[in-house]
Amino acid sequence: MLKDCKSARDGWGEVSEQVDSWLNERQELLVFYCSLSGIEPLRVDDRPFSVKMRHFCQLLVDYVSAGHFGIYEQLQRSVSDVNDNEALTCASTVLNSIQKTTEFCLDFNDGIDKFSDIQSLQAALSKLGECLEERFFLEDQLVEALDGSCNKSVEPVNLTV
Repeated sequence: MLKDCKSARDGWGEVSEQVDSWLNERQELLVFYCSLSGIEPLRVDDRPFSVKMRHFCQLLVDYVSAGHFGIYEQLQRSVSDVNDNEALTCASTVLNSIQKTTEFCLDFNDGIDKFSDIQSLQAALSKLGECLEERFFLEDQLVEALDGSCNKSVEPVNLTV
């Protein structure tokens, strides 16, 4: 994650600390997501599992919200401050793709109570994992845009719950 952005991050100052904190939240979300992989013997209505899913969904919504209502805005401001139109264009394209993953994550959270069996929940979690992988890739591109190393060929995301 963001291995090639050291020069940009060195100049970010306070934004760098917030990005680091946000990346720690990302890691916590990912670790918690992976911990859900051993759910097969449980039932969807099992109380400990239900509590664990609620906690996961809260982490998911918090992480998505932190991006949209904090980090992305600050990153765009940083790009604007250096007057890099190419990076701003790239950031705009990436943010449009990230928005699709946000909608998917929020739909997953909103529909968590609709899963009546473990198989449908596992299928949804698998699709969510793919969505998160795409989101993390796009977020990395957004951050890398500050360093002028954004990949110009952003593929549109096609996700459905």
